[in-house]
Amino acid sequence: MVYTSDFREGLIFQDEHGQIVEILEYQHHRKSQARAVVRVKLRNLDTGSVIETSYRPEDKFNDVLVEKRPNTYMYSEGGKAMFMDTQTYDQVEVPLSKIGDAARFLTENMEVLGLYLNEKFYNILLPAKVTQTVRYAEPGVKGDSVSNMLKRAELENGVEVKVPLFVNTGDKIVVDTRTSQYVERVTA
Repeated sequence: MVYTSDFREGLIFQDEHGQIVEILEYQHHRKSQARAVVRVKLRNLDTGSVIETSYRPEDKFNDVLVEKRPNTYMYSEGGKAMFMDTQTYDQVEVPLSKIGDAARFLTENMEVLGLYLNEKFYNILLPAKVTQTVRYAEPGVKGDSVSNMLKRAELENGVEVKVPLFVNTGDKIVVDTRTSQYVERVTA
């Protein structure tokens, strides 16, 4: 059994509706005299959708035996992504809709973790951060030095992110795949 006190980011369990979900964010919350609750942002591993809900501290859920194995992303075709298990060399097709928004960050030969439930391939987990090249960045205005100013930039995979003014076209940046937010510029 999984209790709310066991919650941590990345934990996978079966919710009260029988769906397999992964915790993206959680927070224990209590207002003055009100009952404590645990607010949780969950990703449904079947559909890829993200929901926010809250649970009571005494709630308990079914544990799910999850095995994570290294896989390599090969290519996408016809709405499906092809992965290869790097241990057994088995190839598996996964609908892009099941992967969700994370599919935007897939690049050929990218190492991902394959989630296996009861020895059956279920879904993938992308690395938390990936390095991407900026295809286009709006020019920064000289003298615009107000702190925390951001501008739009388009990455090589077509994803738009907000970046600091010093990031230019052609720069390599690190992006958080869970939130699609800029993390840092890569200096080489």
